[in-house]
Amino acid sequence: MIQFNLLPDVKLELVKAQRLQRVMTVVSVLASLAAIALVVVLFSASQIQKKHINDLNADIAKKTAQLNSDKQINKILTVQNQLNSLTQLHASKPAASRLFGYLNQVTPADVNISSFTVDFSTHTMTITGGAGALSSVNKYVDTLKFTEYTVGNSKSKSKAFNGVVLTSFSVSSNNTSTVSAVSYTITTNYDPTIFDISKEVSLIVPQQTTTRSTTEQPTNLFVAQPAAKAGGN
Repeated sequence: MIQFNLLPDVKLELVKAQRLQRVMTVVSVLASLAAIALVVVLFSASQIQKKHINDLNADIAKKTAQLNSDKQINKILTVQNQLNSLTQLHASKPAASRLFGYLNQVTPADVNISSFTVDFSTHTMTITGGAGALSSVNKYVDTLKFTEYTVGNSKSKSKAFNGVVLTSFSVSSNNTSTVSAVSYTITTNYDPTIFDISKEVSLIVPQQTTTRSTTEQPTNLFVAQPAAKAGGN
């Protein structure tokens, strides 16, 4: 079968141009639709993000206002203030570990302690115990009165205790022995410097007093309180 193309070349070029035009139109429309869709998506995302940011800013402003209304917020939340507070608290903490060393230094060898209380806020002490003789208790009181202290390498001396008072004492005689048992209670104030954790303190105990720190084999400092005996006829 033989076919003849009777269309002139100009007509063929026109058909090709029209076909290309339709393809370009379709491509242009699709590209435009895609661009419009992209713009819509970006705009929506922008609006959503803007709303989210506004919501976050509103929440931040609300929470900030609540925190600012608390007058103690700087002390509670600021890390630097917390660190400063820890340093201050540590510096103001009494050196309670020095207590037993002080008691060994100032307590005469023949005096025992059955109860001891210290109040670091009022700088007071209460000592209760026993001794073999009332003279030993008086020696204890005098030792506390005349004990001094120095700080570091300073030569300056200060009273370690003041207001030392023998608030009560009792003497019980043993019928089978000439030895008397004395119970006592002493109250005293102390200079807070002797428990200052930032200072190196040394007690100076009167030399004429024989205390546990100067005897070779000191007896026990703390003893249990004697149990109360029931009375009888």
